[in-house]
Amino acid sequence: MDQVVIANRLSDGVVVFLAAAPGSARGEWKDRLEEATIAPDDARAQEILALGLASAHQRHEVVDPYLIEVERTASGLRPTRYRELIRCLGPTVRPDLGKQAESREV
Repeated sequence: MDQVVIANRLSDGVVVFLAAAPGSARGEWKDRLEEATIAPDDARAQEILALGLASAHQRHEVVDPYLIEVERTASGLRPTRYRELIRCLGPTVRPDLGKQAESREV
């Protein structure tokens, strides 16, 4: 199963995703799931997670980076677990708020 690193940005609490080029010693935090680096196997997932943890520790930009499973759908990447789907899109009781307000397709 494909995986990406998710965290919360410290400056505003927004959910962000790690984008890291292969062999890079540093990643960049992105607002959109589609921009995240996708790890196709556990070894690559652990490499990307290590970059995310290092970023959280050294640069103090994010808190609590961890891996989530994602699947590729016709409309793009989608978290496989409901908890992460809510974290990625926004509150379930207010579809006019959060990232889900930008795009109704999930």
